[in-house]
Amino acid sequence: MKSLLIGSIVAIFLLTLSGCVIVAGDHDWDDNNWESQQRQNRETISGLELQAERSAIISKLGAPSFSDAFMKENDEYRVLYYRTQHTKSDGETTKDETTPLVFKNDKLIGWGDEVLATIR
Repeated sequence: MKSLLIGSIVAIFLLTLSGCVIVAGDHDWDDNNWESQQRQNRETISGLELQAERSAIISKLGAPSFSDAFMKENDEYRVLYYRTQHTKSDGETTKDETTPLVFKNDKLIGWGDEVLATIR
């Protein structure tokens, strides 16, 4: 009877351990991935051509961290924000850590806070 009890306890213990997973090895990410992503975003943005199509920019840079869209005087404006500078280690990206790319009718008209200020 005692061996049956011990066997049952061992079986329960082993079943609970089978739910534990230990992951080791290579990852697609690392602690410094955000640094390389920011650097890559800065390099890509600095090489952009004015009047480029918004879809082409998204193909190069991927999804933005934030985006805004609005109409002004019958023109459609879209602002895509890409993370380019680290300010605070809080695990969240904020707009002050991004560079805005400004599009008028789906064409790139400039980037940076100064360009954004001229259309608001």
